[in-house]
Amino acid sequence: MNGYVTVRKLNKHPFLSKHYSYATTDVADYKFAYPFTSLQCGCILQSLTKARSFTKGRKLHAYMIASGLLQNNTYLNTKLTAFYANCACMDEAELVFDKIILKNSFLWNCMIRGYSCNQKSVNSLFLYREMLKFGKRPDNFTYPFVLKACGDLCHSDVGRRVHAEIIVRGLESDMYVANSLLSMYLKFGKMETTRNLFDKMPRRDNTSWNTLISGYSKLGDPGEALLTYKRMTESGFVADSTTLLSILYASTELASLKQGKVTHGYIIRHHIEHTNSFITNSLIEMYAKCNSVMVAREVFEKMSSKDTVAWNSMITGYERNGNAFESLRLFCKMVSENVEFDQVTLVAVLGACDQITAIQFGMSVHSFLIGTGFASNIMVATALINTYSKCGSLYCSRKIFDEISNRNLVSWTAMVYGYGIHGRGKEAIALFYEMIENHITPDEGAFTSVLSACSHAGLVKEGKEIFNKVMGEFNLKPNLAHYSCMIDLLGRSGHLEEAYMLVNAMEIKPTSEIWAALLSACGLCKNIELAEISAQKYFEMKPKRVSSYICLSNIYAFKERWSDVERVRALLREQGLKKQAGCSFIELDKMVHRFLVGDKSHPQSEEIYVKLRELREKLRGMGYKADTSHVFYDVPEEVKEDMLWDHSERLAIAFALICSGPSSIIRITKNLRVCGDCHTVTKLISKLTCREIIMRDIRRFHHFRDGLCSCGDFW
Repeated sequence: MNGYVTVRKLNKHPFLSKHYSYATTDVADYKFAYPFTSLQCGCILQSLTKARSFTKGRKLHAYMIASGLLQNNTYLNTKLTAFYANCACMDEAELVFDKIILKNSFLWNCMIRGYSCNQKSVNSLFLYREMLKFGKRPDNFTYPFVLKACGDLCHSDVGRRVHAEIIVRGLESDMYVANSLLSMYLKFGKMETTRNLFDKMPRRDNTSWNTLISGYSKLGDPGEALLTYKRMTESGFVADSTTLLSILYASTELASLKQGKVTHGYIIRHHIEHTNSFITNSLIEMYAKCNSVMVAREVFEKMSSKDTVAWNSMITGYERNGNAFESLRLFCKMVSENVEFDQVTLVAVLGACDQITAIQFGMSVHSFLIGTGFASNIMVATALINTYSKCGSLYCSRKIFDEISNRNLVSWTAMVYGYGIHGRGKEAIALFYEMIENHITPDEGAFTSVLSACSHAGLVKEGKEIFNKVMGEFNLKPNLAHYSCMIDLLGRSGHLEEAYMLVNAMEIKPTSEIWAALLSACGLCKNIELAEISAQKYFEMKPKRVSSYICLSNIYAFKERWSDVERVRALLREQGLKKQAGCSFIELDKMVHRFLVGDKSHPQSEEIYVKLRELREKLRGMGYKADTSHVFYDVPEEVKEDMLWDHSERLAIAFALICSGPSSIIRITKNLRVCGDCHTVTKLISKLTCREIIMRDIRRFHHFRDGLCSCGDFW
């Protein structure tokens, strides 16, 4: 009979098939059943425990109470405790457990395991201490779950004491216990201790190797994770699904497409790809992170059953790689196929909206969120703050911020950042100090946001005070982002020498980002000597980055040093690098239109150029004269002026004037910094047409109204 119970074939035993049905009927029916013995109930209960059949188990429990079998029956009560613990019903398990007078080690272990595996780690540790008080000796089945509880609670002191007890009892060499020790110390973030324990293990299994590889992957050393994986395979162990997930995670963190492809090949050869959704989702994430979105899409399309995680990975992948259009299209497809979405989906979609200033689409998503209840989620609400601020509606951002009841550091920082990119530095600083008054401790990201706000508004004095004094009050040392903000602030405010002195005085070695910030400041101040120093340093670190070549070339062009311009451009050609084309986006009627420099591909292109000629003539009548110093080519002045009127933002403005209502706000996003002449032209158009124009370039927002800009011509 025990053999049938073990393999859960109750219906095939001639005796149990008759009586098992009685255990599934109502208690009132038991009087008609042939009575069970204690052993039979125990065997049935054991089978129900393995099957986690809670409803049937409760009915059997009722039968045993009604029949009196449970009274003073340690055997059945132990089985019943194990059943409830295995079904995650710890309250019921505790009631039965407390009535048992003679508790054996198996019973204690069942309860400790049940608490530990059901998010009741404190109860697990308390019961472990009670077990010791009652003189019961813990064994190799006790300690793994006690260690799990310590790790889940991050109680390192308790964990070390339990570890000491394990050593005293001579159980450290038990592989099950040793693996649990590895897992606990990883949860404490003690990678070195984990490695030392691993090296001392007399025997290892796949779990041992997987724990170590996972630790390196998730605790900031993915390179060592790959090396450990190599050692694992050399030691004769075969990678399983857990191993592959860690290796894919490490490849993703390193953005190592080569290693990712090798792992994918292994997965295909062993027919794992279509049997494990976690593996497939990790492949999509890895390819997207490695900028191979097309391959990620191929993996995604081959999935027979796509869960929310797969959709999220693909939508997020497009968004991170700058393909906002495809990200939004995929989200619409996800909704149309009735796939359940979560906050990760919504954050990615809102991120795609702010990339292309798709405020109308963003508003539609927002109204959708209100209807589904997601709008109250702090993570989603913070994403909405970012989306509205990056789409030019600071009013909506602040309204959402004010409605958040449980603001956290991230939501405060998002609002400070929003004020910053709109050039409202004083409001950003005021909000930053308000955050501190509300007992929210600023982190490095919050200081980056407020220093960036100072830079956009040219608030040198305030920026210096925050950098030199306030950071110290919170025991924070400036990082590279903080130095970059200060160098940008000083350089753009005309304190270029002071900015250079700060670079030389940095406590950490300047990176390419620092030299890029200084080079950009040199471009604004037209300081060739310092620009050449900055560019040389930058080229040594990032020889393949186009932007710095262009910046240096533009400085030479401004000074009419055309031979140097040609020399820099020749360097670009030699390395196969190309300047990024200017591109502007505008959303009308929930459709995003894209314009390139001199673009004639738009269906209304002819009307757009007619409108541009009309604007050009009217602006001349207002005294406008083109500033051709922003055209960095050695061509006649008339050609330079024509080239300026081909800029993408002017095409977008002309299109908006043709197709939008006279009272609507024109919102434009440009992928590069707006040039000085386009800035002047946009101010004049706002005055001429009595329209408000909000333009977001690569650095910040410009609000044009009545011939003025919110930046005060400082950008």
